[in-house]
Amino acid sequence: MDAGDRRRIDAGLDRLTIQEAARRLRISEGAVRKRVTRNTLRHDKAPDGRVFVYLDGGVDAGVDEGVDDNNNALIAQLRDEVAYLREESRRKDEIIMQQATTVRQLTASPSQEQPEAPETVEEEPKGAKPRSATTGPQTSPQSPQRITLRGLRRRIFGR
Repeated sequence: MDAGDRRRIDAGLDRLTIQEAARRLRISEGAVRKRVTRNTLRHDKAPDGRVFVYLDGGVDAGVDEGVDDNNNALIAQLRDEVAYLREESRRKDEIIMQQATTVRQLTASPSQEQPEAPETVEEEPKGAKPRSATTGPQTSPQSPQRITLRGLRRRIFGR
C-alpha cells in the first residue's frame, strides 16, 4: 500500500481505498460501497472523486465495524421461527392426510351402496298448491343415512 493511500488518522483509524477496505474486511468491493451508501462505514470523498473509508486498526483481526453485534441473536431467533413453521407445516400435512384417508374409507365400498339420485330442485308451477312436507320422499328413522361421495363433496365444498 502506498503511503498516500493509507494514512494513519487520529484515534487509530486507517484511511483506506474501497479496494483496500474490501480486502481487509474480507468482503466484496460492492459490499463496501453499499455500506458507504448506507453510512455504516465512516468515509469521505477526496477532491479527485475517490472515496476513502476509515477503519479501526482492530479490523485486521477479523472484526467488522459495519456488522451489528446482535446478529447472532437475530439469527437464532430466525432459526427458531423457521423450525416452528416447519413443524406447523408438518402438522397440517398430517391433518390433510388423515382427512384424505377418511374420505377414502367413506367412499371405499360403492358396490354396497345404491347410487343416489341426483338432488334436483323442482319448481312449483304458478298457482299450484305447495306440497306438504309429508308428500316428499321420506326416510324412515330406523334407516341409517347414507353418505356418498357426491354428498360428501357437497358438504365439504358446498357444491
